[in-house]
Amino acid sequence: MAHASPATRALDAAGIAYALHEYAYDPSAASVGLQAAAALGVDPARMFKTLMVSLDGKPACAILPVDHELSLKKLAAALGGKHAALLPVADAERITGYHVGGISPFGRRKRVPVALDASAQAHGKILCNGGQRGLMLEVAPGAIVDLLGARVAPITAGA
Repeated sequence: MAHASPATRALDAAGIAYALHEYAYDPSAASVGLQAAAALGVDPARMFKTLMVSLDGKPACAILPVDHELSLKKLAAALGGKHAALLPVADAERITGYHVGGISPFGRRKRVPVALDASAQAHGKILCNGGQRGLMLEVAPGAIVDLLGARVAPITAGA
């Protein structure tokens, strides 16, 4: 697996420290994120997924723990919108330049509003996708806020 991706190049260009973790991606897993956490021996609370949404008709990004569901209502409120819906796979891939299962919050083709679940602040470092299926980046939550201008808010259902 090539380790260079738009995500790693974006972090390198910004001078942000990160660690790479590879695992055997299983597209048939019931939850790819939980499968990644298990494969890497990481607490699911530290493994974050990147979901692309439509916020009032424009793309946006939500980053939340793999063992939680996104609250579209809380996400919309966090980003100052009224209505959010998950983007269809084809739209998410076109906007980000990544394949689903490998969508990273970093190095996307188009800058979009980003919300990071507040639970990330409980961890010194979290893992998120590195821009390829089977590649995770371990970064400080502050790097997501600093580089992407992410808003930190509770965006999970039941939180």
